[in-house]
Amino acid sequence: MDALLWLALAVALVVGELYTGTFVFLMIAAGAGAASVIAAAGGGLGFQALVFSLVSILSLVGIRPIVRRRLHRQAEPAPMGLEAIEGTTGLVLERVNQDAGLIKIGGEMWSARSFDAAQVIEPGERVRVIEVKGAVAIVWREG
Repeated sequence: MDALLWLALAVALVVGELYTGTFVFLMIAAGAGAASVIAAAGGGLGFQALVFSLVSILSLVGIRPIVRRRLHRQAEPAPMGLEAIEGTTGLVLERVNQDAGLIKIGGEMWSARSFDAAQVIEPGERVRVIEVKGAVAIVWREG
């Protein structure tokens, strides 16, 4: 009978977690699930409470931070538009200097200017896009 009560508590906590999304109720539900297993195996009420407490606390302290970090890391949006181009590399197609140039970035042709006015970059060399101003990539020689 105790096992069913612990199991019912675990299910209720999981349902509560669906509304909060904080992973607190889910970690406590893990403790209730563990206590349910102990109760089904014939453990006493004191041992059930001890297992519930330990598993809940260890889950909250040990597992929850890992899960939250992993979810927040994946939640960061990928850069789009000009932001995605800045920092990438390109291939020089026509000589790049402070006044003119043409590079290829990810299959697209871009007008380019050198970041350093004294720098002249020849065709075939690799460049890093420092900044995008309008439709012009401001670049720096790689390596």
